[in-house]
Amino acid sequence: MSAMNEDEEELFVATTEIDGHTYSVTVRIEFDGIEHVGHLQFRDADWEDDDGLRDHGTIPGRTRGDILAAAQALSDHDLALRHRRAVAERRRFSGLRQLTQEVLAQIRYLNKVATSMRAGLLDVDEAASEIASTEQRLHEMVGQLRAWAGVAS
Repeated sequence: MSAMNEDEEELFVATTEIDGHTYSVTVRIEFDGIEHVGHLQFRDADWEDDDGLRDHGTIPGRTRGDILAAAQALSDHDLALRHRRAVAERRRFSGLRQLTQEVLAQIRYLNKVATSMRAGLLDVDEAASEIASTEQRLHEMVGQLRAWAGVAS
């Protein structure tokens, strides 16, 4: 589980069975400066170190107690629907996340080549060629971002 800041709290909601798996359901409550907002978190009950799956749908409330009560009022069917949405959202953006990680890796590599060139570890012409090819790969990757993000051209 990731670290929470002082404006966040995670409370137990229920244990439910979805598609043959038992999940511990919690609600992570955050205060955004205006209102409290809750997000359900599903963790496989059989995994001790499961970071869980976050439902990006919100449960708004005036107080933390309102959100907890609303989350606990969800039926097993409602929890199953929210779990399916969380799984679909995770799958939907996994390609975008992977492409973003590749872009960051290329940027780190570009920095390493430039630093090595400045330190005299790489020939200037060789480094310039590598920088140009890395820059070209980055342009190609950036060109793919719209498609992975689901934005029509």
